[in-house]
Amino acid sequence: MLTGSLAAAFYGTPRATQDIDLVIEAQAGPLERLVENLEVAGLYVDRGAATEALDTAGQFNAIDPTSGWKADLIIRKAREFSKTEFQRRRGEELFGIEVGLATLEDLIIAKLEWSQLGDSELQRQDIRNLLELAGDSVDETYMKRWIGALGLQEAWERVTGDA
Repeated sequence: MLTGSLAAAFYGTPRATQDIDLVIEAQAGPLERLVENLEVAGLYVDRGAATEALDTAGQFNAIDPTSGWKADLIIRKAREFSKTEFQRRRGEELFGIEVGLATLEDLIIAKLEWSQLGDSELQRQDIRNLLELAGDSVDETYMKRWIGALGLQEAWERVTGDA
């Protein structure tokens, strides 16, 4: 599932980035095949980091050594929000490739988490831009449910200016 800055660009909030954030659902065997396929494609992948990411529901990278582009491969967490977010992804065509794209609401919630983890004004500005562009099309009931369940009220208030 495509998320992060490139997903935000799809929704109309472009910003310069040199990485691709992808949430993947993985198990040991299929992950090993994925790593092999990435290596065959000429990308650098640290196999130990991939295995550790699977064990910890963390992330690992695939890097194109010629361009410096990096894919952050994020193992989908077992928690309820992550399962729901992954199930809600929608098929979209980007650059002629069919991808699973995080919904606008789930992208905003994920960016709220990232903003809280790293105290990131950049993430907060992305969220403000997404909300402005989306207008009334955001499912506020869905967002309020997960903002509450994930303890993101303070992060939400920092974004919306209600703090």
